[in-house]
Order: sequence, then C-alpha cells, then structure tokens
Amino acid sequence: MIYLIDSHCHLHDREFFSEKQAEEMLERAHKKGVQKIICIGTSHQDSLAAHDFAVAHDDVYWTYGVHPSETDDLASASISEYISGVENQLILSKKIFSSTSLPVAIGEIGLDYHYESSNRASQIQLFERMLQLAAKDDLPVSFHVREAFEDFFGVIRNFPQVRGVIHSFTDSKKILKRILNETDFYVGINGLATYSTLPTPPLDRILLETDAPFLAPMPYRGKINEPSHIYEIAIWLADKLNSDFDTVKNVSTQNAEKLFSL
Repeated sequence: MIYLIDSHCHLHDREFFSEKQAEEMLERAHKKGVQKIICIGTSHQDSLAAHDFAVAHDDVYWTYGVHPSETDDLASASISEYISGVENQLILSKKIFSSTSLPVAIGEIGLDYHYESSNRASQIQLFERMLQLAAKDDLPVSFHVREAFEDFFGVIRNFPQVRGVIHSFTDSKKILKRILNETDFYVGINGLATYSTLPTPPLDRILLETDAPFLAPMPYRGKINEPSHIYEIAIWLADKLNSDFDTVKNVSTQNAEKLFSL
C-alpha cells in the first residue's frame, strides 16, 4: 500500500506546537495515510530540534537549514563569521549523530526579498555556502525562494550537481516554466494552491507538503495546518490534474522517496 508523505513541515517547533499537539497530529496523520513526515530546519538550533523530534519517532525525518531571513539583521562584515560558525556547529553536530540520524537534506535555504529590510548580499553569500555543504555531502536541498528568482537562477547555475525541491512555489507561469526547463528540481505544492490561481506543475515534478502550521488547505483555511492535511491537498490535486487520487498519491510519494532517499 502506497502512503502519503508530508515533505515539508515544522511539527518540531514548540513555538507553534506543544509536545502533546505534535503527538496528536502525528497520530491523525497516520490515520489519514500520511506515513512519512520531514521536519524542516530554519536555523542551527531549530534544526537540532528537528533532529531530536525525528529520532524520537519512526518515519519522521529532519533537515539542516538556515532560513535566508536569519541574515537580515547582520552587517555585511559579520556574515562570513556567522556562516563559519554555522558550518562549525554542523560539523560538530554530525560527529555526535549516528548514521541513522543524519539529515535527509539541507534546507530550508535560499533567498527571500519580500521585505525591504532583506539583506540581499548576505542572503546570497549564505545561500552559496549552504549549497557548498549540500554538494559536499551529496544531500538534496529544500529551497525557499520568494520574489528572488532572478538571483536564485544566477546562483544555482554554479551548482549543477545540486538536486532539490522549490518549497511552496508562489510565482508565475514564466518562472515555473524556467524551473521545469532549466533545472531538474521538484516543486512543492501545499494548501496555498487550493485557494489561489498559482500555476500547477506536472505530477512527475511535484512533492506534496503542508508547511504546517502555515497555509492550511481548503476547507481548513485560516486554521492551524498539520500533516494530516496532505490528504486534502492530494484530493484537490487529483481533481486539478484530471487524475485520480491513487495516481497522485503514488507518484508524489515516489518523487519524495527518490529525492530524499527515504
């Protein structure tokens, strides 16, 4: 029996979910056929929290990432020192982790120019260094890209060996076409797609995600999101693609398992 996978959530983050809530949500996810869940790191400490949550639960995985917004309060002169510190922390952490508890990806990393305060130069520098880590360890990448695709394409051209997924794609048909034609990256589809006019990629390039606690799908819009809602996203996508639920479930799961070596 093929199951569903939530390829991007933050169930480990105690700012959003209590331990009790997280356990209840895991149980609900399993009842809805969501058997594998990836918790995404957004800073060094958050990534370690994702690790701790993953090793305590079967079929929960984690990633190591530093969100681009982490650099926005840094002066340009201090960004190299900050990044070196992150890399040293990761190297030290990997010496402690067993081979069965290593991250399945680097992410979420990328570029986010949504706010005027965005430190673009520092974001690019951090992004490049994190891509170097991904390439060195042969790990896929969960990309966070918002209003920054021109610079994104410029950076990833220098890392042709890197594979990954564009998490929570929110851009135009033109940008989607470039992703599909210029890269081998998958595209993350979440609840936002169920109530927007975003372009939809072909099924063979799609990963399903919730980004829980954010972006709950219809009919849960406005409520806290959780991994069990992958089921509703898959139902919506089957209708959108004029496909059937089992096909969406099988192909999206195979895509996630291939990318993250689950």
